[in-house]
Order: sequence, then structure tokens, then C-alpha cells
Amino acid sequence: MVLVAVFGVALLVAVLLSGLAARTVLSTSFLFLVGGALVSDGFLGLIHITPDSDIVAVTADLALFAVLFTDGMHVSFPALRSAWKNPARALGLGMPLAFVFMALVTHYLVGLDWTTSFLVGAVLAPTDPVFASAIVGRKEVPARLRQLLNVESGINDGLALPVVLLLIAAAGPAAGSAGSAAGSAEASASKIVLELALGLAFGVVLPLLVSGLVRFRLLGAEPKLQPLLPLATGVILYAACHLTHANPYLAAFSAGAVLASVSPESKHAFEPLGEALAELAKFAALLVFGALLTPRLFGDLPLGGYVAVILAIALIRPASLLLSLIGTHFDRREKLAAAWFGPKGFASVVYGLLVLQSGIPQAEQAYTLIAVCIAFSIIAHSSTDVPVARMFRVNDLVGIPDADEAEHHTEPQAKGTAHART
Repeated sequence: MVLVAVFGVALLVAVLLSGLAARTVLSTSFLFLVGGALVSDGFLGLIHITPDSDIVAVTADLALFAVLFTDGMHVSFPALRSAWKNPARALGLGMPLAFVFMALVTHYLVGLDWTTSFLVGAVLAPTDPVFASAIVGRKEVPARLRQLLNVESGINDGLALPVVLLLIAAAGPAAGSAGSAAGSAEASASKIVLELALGLAFGVVLPLLVSGLVRFRLLGAEPKLQPLLPLATGVILYAACHLTHANPYLAAFSAGAVLASVSPESKHAFEPLGEALAELAKFAALLVFGALLTPRLFGDLPLGGYVAVILAIALIRPASLLLSLIGTHFDRREKLAAAWFGPKGFASVVYGLLVLQSGIPQAEQAYTLIAVCIAFSIIAHSSTDVPVARMFRVNDLVGIPDADEAEHHTEPQAKGTAHART
């Protein structure tokens, strides 16, 4: 109950300061992260949470599911068909480059074996612009830049997941002969493929089934209850995935996209409720994650690990995306802004916990590096989004129309934007 009280106080403070946060470098995400750290064993000792606590896995799992479900509902297939080249560059070239560069840095600076180093690279590859909502949620920021960050972050979580699971299987506890290890890895890979396929099937079939039921003459949702229809779909989907061991994250994103495509009215009815629920889930996960950021955790990371964290945020992501955007029509400011805003988010938190709970030989060292990198990323990106967004406002202040906005002002966004800065 202490944790509930702490969450309530943190939520009240965040709401009261949200107006100030929208105008300054302060962010509500940072408040929850710091709040969780302050009440943990490392400081005030009001709550006692460890990485293997059930509440850690549950809150991170629910938060990522909620975020991916609502993100999927904001996917516009017509927008993706008309402007897919830039996001495809970021996902097809920038993301693999960041993955490989991070693995190299991890191996040579932290000393992890190659498989675990590539695992760290895969965990830290996804991005989450919810920590940079002043960028993706402001009209003065060029539309194509907002779309690039939206589509990239909405899809790279799902792309990274199979790689993370396969590398966890490959890095499993070394026991038995090489032949038995290879057989175990093959069985794990087959299991992962089956879970992903089942998750995708659930994510496509369930929304289609619900949409078909609504069209029956005797059935239909009353207007005031219509927002609960996608919510009910999401709850059933979450339960079905966990009961059958289907992958819930791929199911969530695909279900949101399919539901929005076949039932736009449900999407519009659910949007306010969905965004609020996703925000609550994210704040709860941030509070719990913050409670894991104890002084001991930071003390366990060697100096080489801190160098790797700084390189991951300040060099690896920016360089990878800049390379992927060579030859595009982005101007220099847009490229630099896109390159900088690659914050590590809830997918990395959940995948990091999967690594910790996997039992692989270097799980704790990998998790420590991942956790510190996520914490530094949240602080760095959530405190720099407003100043960068204001940089694009110069065009409006001097009366110069942004060519990209003029060209794309009617273009629908690929993913929902935050109305309040988080």
C-alpha cells in the first residue's frame, strides 16, 4: 500500500507540474524516475523492490503492452504507403548499425562475451519518443521529422524482440555437450518463432472477430460504452497471449493497427481513454524502474560501462541514424534532431528484465549496463526535447513557412502524439 500512496503523490505532483514541464526542461517522466529512486532501499527505504520482484515484471509488461496497443491504433497505412522511405532507412540501416556498434563497444569496453554483447545491442536498439514528446507532439516541428520518429519507434520494438529472444537462447547456461547445447538452442528458436507467429495471429484475428460481431444487427455498442470495446479487446488479447504463451507485444501492436484500420470509429472513441491508460501504465513502470536504480546498481557498473553508456547515447545512435539519412531531403537541423532523439524506453526495460531473469552466465552484468543506459537516456532526452523543439519555432517567429510543413500539412501521422509533455 505504501507503493500505491507513493504513486498517488507522484501522480499529483506530476499533474500539478505538467504545465511547467511543457515550457521547461523539466519532465514528468523524470519526476517518476527520481521519485521511485528516492523511496527505494537506496535512499528513504519506504518500498523494497528487487529486479526479481513480481511487481517489476508485471508493471513493465503491462506498460509495454498498453503502449504498443495504443501506438498500433495510431498507425495509418495510407500514410505509411505514401511516406515509407525515410522510416525504412532508419529501421533497415540505422537500427542494425546501432545494434552492431553497441555490441562492439560492449564487448571491448565492458568485457562481455560476444553473444551477450550482441544481446545488449539488441535490447538497447529500440527507441521510444514518449520521452521526447515535445518533439513528436509540436506542430512547429516538421511533419516528416515527426513521422520518422513516430514510425521508427512504433515498429523497432517488434523488430528487436525476436533478436533478443534468439540471443537469450543462444547465450543460455553452458551445460552439457556442444551437441545438446545446439539442440537446445534450435528448440528455443522454434519455440520463439511459434510464439511470435501465434501473437501475430491473435493480434490480427481477434480485432477482426470483434469488428464482425459489432456489425450484427442485434449487437452494437452504446455511444458512452463504445470506448470500452477496444479496451475489452485488449484485455482479452493480453489474457489469451499469456495463457497460450503467445508473444503479447507483437499481438498488441498488430491488434491496435488492425482495429484502427477496420473500425476507425472505435479508434476515435477509445483514443482519450487509451492515451490516459497508457500514460498511467508508463508512469507506474517508471516509478518501479526508478526504485531499482539504487547506488549499488550504479556502483556495480565499471568505468568502461559508463563510457559505453555515454557512447550509446551521444555517438552510436546519432552516427547510425545520420548514416541512414544520407541522401534524404532532410535539412541539417532535422537530421541532427532525429539523430539525437533515440531515447531508450519501455521495450528496453522489459527486454532488460528478460535478460536478467534468463539465467544466462553474464545476465547481471548485462542488466546493469542496460539499466544505467536507460536511466541516463531518460534524463538526457526528456530534458532536451523542449529546447530542440523551440529551435524549429524560429521559422514561425520570423514568418518563414517551413517547406516540409507546407508540403505535408495534410499528411496523417503514423503514430499518436502526446498532448502533454511526459
